[in-house]
Amino acid sequence: MTQPHHDVHAELTADQLVRLTALQMAERLRAGTTTAVELVQAHLDRIAAFDGDPRADAASDRGVRAFLHVNAEEALADAAEVDRIRAAGGTEAESLHPLAGVPVAVKDNIVTVGQPTTAASMMLDGWMSPYDATVVTRLRQARMPILGKTNLDEFAMGGSTEHSAFGITRNPWDGDRVPGGSGGGSAAAVAAFLAPLALGSDTGGSIREPAAFTGTVGMKPTYGAVSRHGVIAMASSLDQVGPAARTVADAAALQQVIGGHDPLDSTSLPEALGDLGAAVAAGSGRSNLAGLRVGVITDQPMEGYHPGLREAFEQRVAQLREAGAEIVEVSCPHFSAALGAYYLIMPSEVSSNLARFDGVRYGNRVVPDGGGTIEQVMAATRAEGFGDEVKRRIILGTYALSAGYYDAYYGSAQKVRTLVQRDFAEAFEQVDVLLTPASPHPAFPLGEQVDDPLAMYLNDYTTIPANLAGVPGVSVPGGLVDGLPWGLQLMAPAREDARLYEVGAAVEALVERHEPAPVWARIPETERGVARATATTAGGQQ
Repeated sequence: MTQPHHDVHAELTADQLVRLTALQMAERLRAGTTTAVELVQAHLDRIAAFDGDPRADAASDRGVRAFLHVNAEEALADAAEVDRIRAAGGTEAESLHPLAGVPVAVKDNIVTVGQPTTAASMMLDGWMSPYDATVVTRLRQARMPILGKTNLDEFAMGGSTEHSAFGITRNPWDGDRVPGGSGGGSAAAVAAFLAPLALGSDTGGSIREPAAFTGTVGMKPTYGAVSRHGVIAMASSLDQVGPAARTVADAAALQQVIGGHDPLDSTSLPEALGDLGAAVAAGSGRSNLAGLRVGVITDQPMEGYHPGLREAFEQRVAQLREAGAEIVEVSCPHFSAALGAYYLIMPSEVSSNLARFDGVRYGNRVVPDGGGTIEQVMAATRAEGFGDEVKRRIILGTYALSAGYYDAYYGSAQKVRTLVQRDFAEAFEQVDVLLTPASPHPAFPLGEQVDDPLAMYLNDYTTIPANLAGVPGVSVPGGLVDGLPWGLQLMAPAREDARLYEVGAAVEALVERHEPAPVWARIPETERGVARATATTAGGQQ
């Protein structure tokens, strides 16, 4: 479904204002019909009304709980400066970035001066970074006010945002379901209209799965397309920062801000990836999909998928065929081994990256009663500073890297990674993009998988291959299943982010848009399911 025309001069309430796309907000700011201060204040008021306190007891706080820290004073000051520059006119006003004044939220594993950066861990509770991550520097250069830092699974390890040391985040579609992870806070903030844009990080699906669960757009760019400098590392060969948004066009606009070469990141690509906004315009302006070759993978069996989602995916494939796309069945025989390879490579890199958090070099220090040796201080610090999931992955990774097991586990996993990369290369000789569901099922209930690591890991089944190969992947809303959103994942060759945005915009135009109930967090529990059903508009898979 294409975006409805927006009258830039229409008078809007605060609730109407926050529901605009980021690009529509930017248009109003440039036209002078809305000020940056008004826009930021509208979002801060909505955060105050609907978000709640993630550190409060979940039973007593029914808010979305997307933010760990709200940056109200600085955001308003930055917005006021944008308004001052625009009012003054002249060269400085003409040089303002098109998104200047549009607010954004930042995942709390991305370091930010003036705000705590905790990675949702007691290990870093209250820590203030002395420098900005490169992506934050670029947000500031574009004069985009930062609303605050969003919740995540501790050190980005999890698929539900239930592994945060500071409390859960709720799915705006249903407060008793997860928003996905690890970047559930960013996706929930965007879905609940608490922020028009947000930054996430994606190691095995941590942007795309939350997007699927919340009915938003989540993009994992090509590895190296966006700087990782200042992002607290989980698995350095897999991590990638990317945008969370409500539309493909907004996601492209945000990636255009944060992307590009960074000499502070040794893995940063030297070249730019083209005009992403123009790619979106080309995609949304297509009258049909003739000439587009879409690959459907035959080696990812869907027997374990939610039945309604499997049926909905097949309907979307048929819809693309009817729109003129050529549907090609492709074989990627090693994708079935990607999950196992990932859960050896990722924990191994976790073990290495988190070794520095010991209370001596980094992190809050815990001293045993009566003092102790440096080894005892380190042991006490890591025992109390890390949660169970982080410890699980450190132990697994340390074992995989240990003498006598390195070649059998880590070395073999890297060989599988090479085979996955070859599968992608051969597939993209036959098709322009690959299409899969972004998750095997819609959002699951809170508490259902938090104590079942294997079930949680299986949620990454479709998203992990893109991280292993370094190719871009995006989740766009696919419609509704049982009244809950699900995501279509598109993948393209490395460096072809523009292609992915073009196709993503074309697919987005075919799918009916839906929004979550705006007030579920304040509805009595017995009525919450009714509110969710009422909020879904007609059309799309139900």
